[in-house]
Amino acid sequence: MNHNGSGPKTSVSVIMPVRNEASFIRLSVGSVLAQDYPGDELEVIIADGMSTDETRTIVASMQAEHPNIRLIDNPGRKVSTGLNAAITHATGEVIIRVDGHCTIAPDYVRRCVEHIERDGVDCVGGKIHTIGRTTLGEVIAEATSSRFGVGNSAFRTSNDSTKLSDTVPFPAYTRAIIEKAGPYDEELVRNQDDEYNYRLRKLGARILLASDIFSTYYCRSSLRSLWRQYFEYGYWKVRVMQKHPRQMRWRQFVPPVFVGTVILFILLLPVWLPVELPLLVVAGTYLAANIIASFVIAMRSKWKLFPFLPAAFCAIHSAFGYGFLVGMVKFRNRWGTPADGNLPIEHTR
Repeated sequence: MNHNGSGPKTSVSVIMPVRNEASFIRLSVGSVLAQDYPGDELEVIIADGMSTDETRTIVASMQAEHPNIRLIDNPGRKVSTGLNAAITHATGEVIIRVDGHCTIAPDYVRRCVEHIERDGVDCVGGKIHTIGRTTLGEVIAEATSSRFGVGNSAFRTSNDSTKLSDTVPFPAYTRAIIEKAGPYDEELVRNQDDEYNYRLRKLGARILLASDIFSTYYCRSSLRSLWRQYFEYGYWKVRVMQKHPRQMRWRQFVPPVFVGTVILFILLLPVWLPVELPLLVVAGTYLAANIIASFVIAMRSKWKLFPFLPAAFCAIHSAFGYGFLVGMVKFRNRWGTPADGNLPIEHTR
C-alpha cells in the first residue's frame, strides 16, 4: 500500500453481492462510480445471485460506459457465496463490500483507504443512515436506528466519535486480513458479517468505526418484509452462537426471552389461571416501554410516525425473538459444528 500519500494510489476493489435489485442498482453502483478516487485504481465487481428482474440488464448497460465494472455469477444466491465469489476475482489491495440497497458518500473509498493506511487498522467502516421512501418506510427507518429497536448497535445509534468496534457496515478490509481469515461462512443466509468480523477479532484484527465515513441504506417499506428480515436475523443468529458462543451480547437474548416467556404464559393459561397476572405484567411493561420509546422518537422527528412506531418495534422484537426460538429447535443437534470459513481463498485474476 501507499502509506505516505505519494506515488500510485492503493488499488481498491468494491464488491457488491446483489439479487433482484433493479429498482436500486443504478443508484447504488452510481454512488460507487462517483467516488473522488482515481478511476484507474478502482474496480467494481458485482456478484449477481441469478436475478430474475432487470438487474443484469441494467448492470450490462452501465458496463458499456464504465469498463471497470465486472459482472459475475453467484449461483449460490446467498450474500456469503456472492462475497466469496467476488473476492476470488478482486485484485485490489483494499476490498470494500457495498450492498445493492445502499449508497455510499463520494469520499467513502478515499477515507476508508486513508484510515487503513494512517491508523493501521485491518477493517474500517462508518455510521449508516437509514431512510425510507414511504411513510411506513420512515417509521421502519426510525425504529431500526433507535436503541430501543436494535440495542446499542454502534454504527446505527452512536454519536460522531471514532472508535474501535465489533463490526461495521459496508466494511473496507485489507487484502492481507481477508486472506488470513479465509472466506465467509457459506452456510449462513444472514449474520455472515457478525460471524466474519468475530473471526477477524479472534485473529487480532482491529475494526474501526470512523466518524467521517457515511453510507445510506434504503430500508424495507412494509411490516411484513421487516418481520421476515428480523426473523431471519434471529434464526441464523443461533448458528453464529453455536459456532462462536463468545460472540453473543446480552441484549441479543432479550427478545427470545421475552417472546418465549409470553408464549409459555399463554400456553399455561388454560391449565393455570394465576399465570394471567404475570402475563399482563410482562406484556404491559413491554407495551409501556414501546409507547414511551415511540413518543420520544416522534417528538424529535415527525408526529405522523407515532401511530405506526409501536407496530414496527413489535415486529422487530417479536420476529427476532421468535426466529431465535425456531432456530434453537431447528439447529438443536448442531452444537459444536465448526465454522465453514476456515479455508484459504483462491484468487482468479
